[in-house]
Parts: sequence; C-alpha cells; structure tokens
Amino acid sequence: MNFDELFQQVYPGLHRYCARMTSDADVAEDAAQEAFVRLLDRRVQGDRAGLRSWLYKVATHVIRDRVRVRDNRSRLLEENPVLPAALEGPGEALDRRERVGRIREALATLDDRDRTLLLLREEGFSYRELAETVGVKASSVGTLLARARERLAGALDQEAST
Repeated sequence: MNFDELFQQVYPGLHRYCARMTSDADVAEDAAQEAFVRLLDRRVQGDRAGLRSWLYKVATHVIRDRVRVRDNRSRLLEENPVLPAALEGPGEALDRRERVGRIREALATLDDRDRTLLLLREEGFSYRELAETVGVKASSVGTLLARARERLAGALDQEAST
C-alpha cells in the first residue's frame, strides 16, 4: 500500500482519536502528523491493518509524552516559581544608565588586555581560559586581574571627582 492511500484512509480516524484523547485540535493534529512522519522516517512496512495499528500506537505515545512533559513543567514551575522582576522606576533606570555609562567610560581608559581580562572574567571565564585567550601564563592571571581591577577603580574614582 502506498503512503498517499494509507494517509487518506487512516489520517481522518487517527486525527479524531487524537482529538478525543487530548481535547485539543492543534495537539491532535500534531500527534497524528508526528505518527506519519515517524512512519516515513523509520520506513515501517506492513499491511494496512498493521500500519494502522502502528500509527495509533505511536500517536498514543506522542500524546502521553506531551502530557508527561507538560506535567513535569507544571511541577517544576510550582516547586520553583518564576516571579517577574520588579519594574524599575524612571529614577532607578536613569541611575543604572548613568552607572553603566561611567563604567564603560572607565573601561575605555584601560588597555586592551586589562579590559579583556575584566570583561571575560565577568562572563565566567576560568583563569586557564583567560590565560589562553590573552596569551599569558595561568599563574599570572590573578595578579593581572587584581591590577586591572585597581586601574578600573582608579578610573572610576577619577571620573567621579571630575
């Protein structure tokens, strides 16, 4: 039996079955289509009755997997609720933009190596990764970072006093 014939004969009933299982037409359509995609991908062979049975079984598993994922997601969100961050007021937003601007200006006064070390460390790079990126010995990264921080603090102090 060719695929087009099988699809024409089985899809309407499979879609109805999935819709009854899920009470959601979109999810039902996705599950029925996923079953047919897997049939093609896995090159399943057999007679019409065997393929029909296989498609219903796969669609059932697809629906169960979706339910399991949805339930796990819900459980995780209940255990670890994601709360929206408090909105910044206009004054706070202005203060933050000014701080960021001062830090950017201070960073611009540093040499490339100091700036690179500070920014990459802020991104979570290890000392070994920093050493490889900047081309220095790993044993000297701590000292170089400390000096870069001192220079940044000095640049920020100098800017604050002007």
